[in-house]
Amino acid sequence: MENMENNDQQMLTGMFKDKESAERAYDSLRLRGYSQDEINLMMSDETRKRHFEHTEHETGLGNQALKGAGAGSAIGGTAGAIIGAIAAIGSVLAIPGLGLVIAGPIAAGLAGAGAGGLTGGIVGALIGSGIPEERAKEYESGIKEGGIVMGVKPRNQEDADYIENEWKNSKGEHVYH
Repeated sequence: MENMENNDQQMLTGMFKDKESAERAYDSLRLRGYSQDEINLMMSDETRKRHFEHTEHETGLGNQALKGAGAGSAIGGTAGAIIGAIAAIGSVLAIPGLGLVIAGPIAAGLAGAGAGGLTGGIVGALIGSGIPEERAKEYESGIKEGGIVMGVKPRNQEDADYIENEWKNSKGEHVYH
């Protein structure tokens, strides 16, 4: 467990209250060379459906958000296609009991921990992903209000400073690293 806490010191996280600011923040990471498999996203299933399930144009953030429970409708609905698509594009964890969708490397860690680690609701899931409890509580209320929490492990201090500035310029709230 101590290892996870040490890794958390490097995680940069922020919350975005609307789709446009979240898209800008996500795009800033992609332009900086981060792959979708390095970017963590957390949002309510309701937010995922409202913003990303029926969009007119494809976006990187929308594609990652759709990898969760909506992947079936996005790729045709056959079980083999769904499993293949999720395997090809990274880890997504839809937690129906919490109404939470988590995409990115922390989804794999939470899935590996098993559902027992998720009994604390959204805060429990966030803490389980390595986010400190105080920050997790801020993010929980934001997620319940339709916010999107994004996280990434910057490769170096220059990236950390760049991402923090970009996210704050994209109306990011509670941006920490």
